Amino acid sequence: MAASKSSSSSLSPTALVFMGLLALQFGIQPIVTKKYTSPEIIRSTVIFTQEIVKLLIAMIGITLNTSTKWKDITSGWSIQSWLRLALLPATIYLIQNLCSLLAYQNLDAITYNVLNQTKTLSAALCCFLLLGKRQSKLQIVALVILLVAALVMEGILPLNLEYYMNYLSNTTAAADSNETTKFSLSSRHVSHGVLPIMLASFLSGLAGAITQKSLQSGGGRNALMFTMELCVASVLILLVSFATSDDGKKIQERGFFDQWTFLTLVPILTNSAGGILVGLVIKYAGTIRKGFALIFGILISGIVQSLIDENKTLSEEDIAGGVLAALSLWMHASFPYVAAPAKMKAKAE
Repeated sequence: MAASKSSSSSLSPTALVFMGLLALQFGIQPIVTKKYTSPEIIRSTVIFTQEIVKLLIAMIGITLNTSTKWKDITSGWSIQSWLRLALLPATIYLIQNLCSLLAYQNLDAITYNVLNQTKTLSAALCCFLLLGKRQSKLQIVALVILLVAALVMEGILPLNLEYYMNYLSNTTAAADSNETTKFSLSSRHVSHGVLPIMLASFLSGLAGAITQKSLQSGGGRNALMFTMELCVASVLILLVSFATSDDGKKIQERGFFDQWTFLTLVPILTNSAGGILVGLVIKYAGTIRKGFALIFGILISGIVQSLIDENKTLSEEDIAGGVLAALSLWMHASFPYVAAPAKMKAKAE
């Protein structure tokens, strides 16, 4: 019940800690993945290993937590409840991870994180459809601002006022100038970067709403136990897919660890930790408020990129988009939907 309250009122210290850790993981994940994961690697082997590592981390977390006992956590557990609560989100998360990994390898960290912000839009929609959580007018405005922030940081909406003046006056200067916008698309950029991360963002919102319903409804499931259930379901799905998928054929031909190095474990460990943190943040803060952590992740991505690459700095578009995204998330948290006091009206009558 505490988890539910925290998600609907002020954030608890526990929620803030988990959100801070998620922001750190979210910020560095695209960088370490692109650096230590070969583009030729068999992607499903990475996802499979991540699920195993995540399962082990969750088991260790439950065992070391003196305030929880395995007997209490597993009380009332059944295969039927596991299939009902874990199989569907596990399937969704699995597809999301495959899309995310593809996008990681074809987009820079800031572009990836900005486009990933569209998951807040899908989370709001899915929370309304599955949980009945409505958005206030200002929250809807905030979501629109968030989308504008993503377009600004991607360079689709340039900050150069002259670009719009030229466009409105039907001149060709905007189309011919390379200085008016940094936006440039290649077919691979779209097919292997933008589209996969947009799909992953939508699936994240859908799975997040389903997970929030499982973790917060009624007494709520233990977050680490729920993570374990998701991992087991994901591993089983992957094992079945290996028998028929192209990745399964590649594993037979090239071996499970083809294109792996010891450092490939770095992004696997960080992403596994991130998967557990997502569950904890959803339980204690809610899937929409998870966006707070993600906006700080964008800032961390930019800072880390500027530190490790002398040729990369935070551009005006990045800064402006970050400010807009921060403003939108603040608005969304500060002006929630308030239902009409129907009960009070009934009593008055």
